[in-house]
Amino acid sequence: MDIFSFITQISVIQGLVLIIGVILVIVEMFHPGFGAPGITGSILIVIGVVLIAKTPQQALILVILILAILGIALSLVLHSATKGSLSRSPLILKHSQQKETGYIGINDLEFFLDKEGISSTVLRPSGIADFDGVKIDVVSEGAFIAEGRKVKVMKVGGRSIVVREIQSSIR
Repeated sequence: MDIFSFITQISVIQGLVLIIGVILVIVEMFHPGFGAPGITGSILIVIGVVLIAKTPQQALILVILILAILGIALSLVLHSATKGSLSRSPLILKHSQQKETGYIGINDLEFFLDKEGISSTVLRPSGIADFDGVKIDVVSEGAFIAEGRKVKVMKVGGRSIVVREIQSSIR
């Protein structure tokens, strides 16, 4: 008896379950993220192997065949990702955010140095301050600063913005 003879005895439903599972996993390869197609496909593959294989040897043969098919599909996906249609798909961000449109990156926080604003929350010592409509997490120089007080940015280091309360003098 041939070791592959069980393949000829696969019913239509068993074959469909296995084929649909493999197709769903391949679809997931083209749209990465291990979402619904990948999970459903994996479950269908396991169900298909359990339904078809009567012995551990048959299960091993099926798993090897499925892995070979998925390996070939993965090589096609990787080739397509580097040279083909996947390189033109929306997987990669092609637009950059510009300062002119209001984007402020971590390196651009130096922009706030010496700016004056209003504390939006109590700073003890951290909180939020508003600088011309832009709310930013800030840290006071150590002193408690009440909400609604004028503050000035004294130092910027990485994502840390250090502020000091501006004392208003009444004459």
